[in-house]
Amino acid sequence: MIKLCGFAISNYYNKVKLALLEKAIPFEEELIWTAKSPDQLLHSPMGKIPFIVTEHGSLCESQVIVEYLESRFPAHPLMPADPFAAAKLRELIAFMELHLELPARELYAEAFFGGKVTDEVKAKVEKQLGRSIPAFASLAKFDPFVGGKEFTLADCAAVVHFPLVSMATKIIYGRDFLAELPTREYVKQISERPSMQKVNADRKANQELMANRAK
Repeated sequence: MIKLCGFAISNYYNKVKLALLEKAIPFEEELIWTAKSPDQLLHSPMGKIPFIVTEHGSLCESQVIVEYLESRFPAHPLMPADPFAAAKLRELIAFMELHLELPARELYAEAFFGGKVTDEVKAKVEKQLGRSIPAFASLAKFDPFVGGKEFTLADCAAVVHFPLVSMATKIIYGRDFLAELPTREYVKQISERPSMQKVNADRKANQELMANRAK
């Protein structure tokens, strides 16, 4: 049995959870807010979530995890068999996470958590996203899925990252930097899948739990 550790507000946790659900892999969840205890650091040395625990040991970093799941559980494949087609989807995932979500993450402290981001950081992120979003648009398909005709691991990433990039940029800059792409329609479409409905319901429940925890 796979054990998924972390919390359901995390987009990277939900990326892994969506892959598990889509591939119909049995798993259980363990709620961990921060992986900083000595025992947890054995599973995730940087103290990051999510991580998974298997009968063979533990794995951290979401892309490593979903690639492992894809390899170990070949039923319900979420990557094409063709090596180049699979590499193009990995390229798309890397692009979304390194050039869209990671820069936007610098805004989250102010956008979502009541913190403050300096004007210098805001200007840097605006410049980065101004370059990376058109480049991403040249790679994405939205036909109807982000990488083409089939639901893949790229969609497990896209559907959890796009809303955060959109919300953060709208809050900080007054406009959704992804507005010219069909991301809203895309997220709505994916949200109709039973797996994503489960992810979203659990995310909302976890948000309420976090809010009560903060009181």
